[in-house]
Amino acid sequence: MNFNLAEEQQLLKDSIARFVQDQYSFDARREITNSQEGFSRENWQTFAELGWLSIPFAEQDGGYGGGATDTMVIMEEFGRGLVVEPYVATVLLFGGLISHSENGALRQALIEQIIAGELQGAFAYLERQSRFELSDIKTTAEQQGDQFVLNGNKALVANGMAADKLVVSARTDGAQTDEAGISLFVIDANAEGVDKSPARLMDGQLAANISLNNVAVDSARLVGEPGGGHAVMQAVVKDVMVAICAEALGIMQTLNDTTVEYTKTREQFGVPISSFQALQHRMVDMFMACEQTKSLLYRAVCSIEEDAGDNPAHAAEVEKNILALKVMVGRAGRLIGGEAIQLHGAMGMTDELAVGHYAKRLMMINTAFGDADYQQQKFASLTNA
Repeated sequence: MNFNLAEEQQLLKDSIARFVQDQYSFDARREITNSQEGFSRENWQTFAELGWLSIPFAEQDGGYGGGATDTMVIMEEFGRGLVVEPYVATVLLFGGLISHSENGALRQALIEQIIAGELQGAFAYLERQSRFELSDIKTTAEQQGDQFVLNGNKALVANGMAADKLVVSARTDGAQTDEAGISLFVIDANAEGVDKSPARLMDGQLAANISLNNVAVDSARLVGEPGGGHAVMQAVVKDVMVAICAEALGIMQTLNDTTVEYTKTREQFGVPISSFQALQHRMVDMFMACEQTKSLLYRAVCSIEEDAGDNPAHAAEVEKNILALKVMVGRAGRLIGGEAIQLHGAMGMTDELAVGHYAKRLMMINTAFGDADYQQQKFASLTNA
């Protein structure tokens, strides 16, 4: 099988790599994460000018029409640079959900603004009790004429503080954990009744806890069918899981390269510590974990892009591939992050060294949409079924 990138994909990869090398040093990143918004608006405009924000969107919506491979290329290079700009939150999550809207005017208007770099978005789905279950929703949406009134609380909304628009999951019917009866609404992030408070995550990124108090939303701002939001969420989240796993691969590769280089320069007993066989074995384990992650990522991406029509067996195979990938990322990330910190000695624990920041981001990726243990259980259930 040919795993070489197409010419356009290689150009995209090289473009992001140059940006990271020339304009996204570790010190510059630290300054950005410590800023009030937690990302650089100037960098975001650069992303728009270079066309990166248009990649995942269909051509009929004004986008490039890229697939899973294109997104993988972007996210892997973002992982190498530990980029904090909200590409996942605004483009892949918020934009991905908007792409499923049946309101053509709303879809076109919002996607055009995303591609132009003029709109920040976020997906408010997580609640305190829901853990990793997308269907565990207490937030309610009661219909009153041509409007819905939303009430509830959403936790740790990525890019929630900077977002101009939110896609909010709310229950219009059914019990708290039912998959049916969930609807998705597009609301103004600064609308009356929307209260936000900042929450800084372990990896330095800024999220928001959001309270919705009698927030009125026009029925035309529904994403998908009323009560059919769970299927839309699942489809988008699966794509995003592959994307953040590609980001994790970029992080793992960087940690491996950094650790090997460090052991060649750090001396103990008059020789580089890279000459110690015990440490060589540990670095080989890191390398193998990274290669296994890469193989599963390629398997998942290839299965997604394979044209198999509406074959249920193929759809189940794609889901299994994504779950297996997420499990591997969680376990390989813990191994590589931990070993990189240990092999750097006491410096690996300091805030001044990039190694610890990469390891923290791997831990956050593991918990996103379900950690390795959770995904392994889902994989087992799907296999047994």
